[in-house]
Amino acid sequence: MPIPLKIKVPGKLMIAGEFAVLEPHHNLAVMAVDRFVYATLEQGSTNRLTLQDFKLIDLNWNYENKAVRVFSEDGRVRFVEAAMTIALNYLHEQGITPEPFSLTIKSELDDASGIKYGLGSSAAVVTSVITAVLKKYLHKNPEAELIFKLASIAHVKTQGNGSGADVAASSYGGILEYSSFQAEWLREAYQNTATLTELLEKEWIYFSVQPITLPENIYVCIGWTGKPASTAKLVDEILKMKVDNPEAFREFLDASEIAVEKFTKGMKSANIPLLLEGVRENRHALASAGDNANVAIETPLLTKLCDLAEQYGGAGKPSGAGGGDCGIAFMPSKEEADQLMHAWSEAGIKPLPIHVNKAGAIVIE
Repeated sequence: MPIPLKIKVPGKLMIAGEFAVLEPHHNLAVMAVDRFVYATLEQGSTNRLTLQDFKLIDLNWNYENKAVRVFSEDGRVRFVEAAMTIALNYLHEQGITPEPFSLTIKSELDDASGIKYGLGSSAAVVTSVITAVLKKYLHKNPEAELIFKLASIAHVKTQGNGSGADVAASSYGGILEYSSFQAEWLREAYQNTATLTELLEKEWIYFSVQPITLPENIYVCIGWTGKPASTAKLVDEILKMKVDNPEAFREFLDASEIAVEKFTKGMKSANIPLLLEGVRENRHALASAGDNANVAIETPLLTKLCDLAEQYGGAGKPSGAGGGDCGIAFMPSKEEADQLMHAWSEAGIKPLPIHVNKAGAIVIE
């Protein structure tokens, strides 16, 4: 019996630069977290797919005419379908035709009760599928960049938009300074390029990624404030400012850029006051953008989360699109971090035992 291949892929949390990253050459900081999606690939006599979290068990699938089709009416298979299509098309271009296999996906990014924490599940699932297929069948170990680019193509092909920062966190791991490939550019490039190999060899003119290390004397605290708003809806509302209030949108981009630069400089030089200043400034830039777009990025509980972080000597902000969901705080000592987590609990904010995960997508023995 062939030994199954098991893959572990981290989820993500956005740190700084949300919304602005959707514009060319604007940086965002994102971190991979120690909650994972697992993919198990096993060779067999038939093609099967199991998505455990959706209770979709042993679905048949086939690959013909350069497309994977999963035999299910459930729309939730589409991200996996797209990821398998991209992975198998890439192998086909390398002259590799895999034997039939079964793939099982399981996620621990959400709470056991089904609560969604906003840790990037679709991106991590797509990355896990790409990684499993490439690790199993490619003749050499795939680099993180190859996994990232193929997973980004599959994700944008399915979702149509997004910055790709969640895919980057899942592919590379750690904390990253990231600028987006720009979904519109990638969609167009994918449609106008004959092969995936050619698209991978193209210069992705907007994309950049650089690892940054958390200083030893800084502590990251994650708090969950409740049911999230729709990320897509919030993004649409903020981006409407480009047309409705271009001056306010430009001010937001400038403020976000300065804040993210302070944060990343503070990280790289272990300058804690500068790092915290960057977090605070990014919080205010996001809140102003929300006010100007008439959307509540900072809900009352997120405001409480951030204010408490400042009260205990650190800095906090919403993580991701806001409107609920998670907030993130950076604290200058373990003692202050513990005090903050306790204060959050008292205020009805759920501290999450989540930490930076240094590795991206890996094989587990």
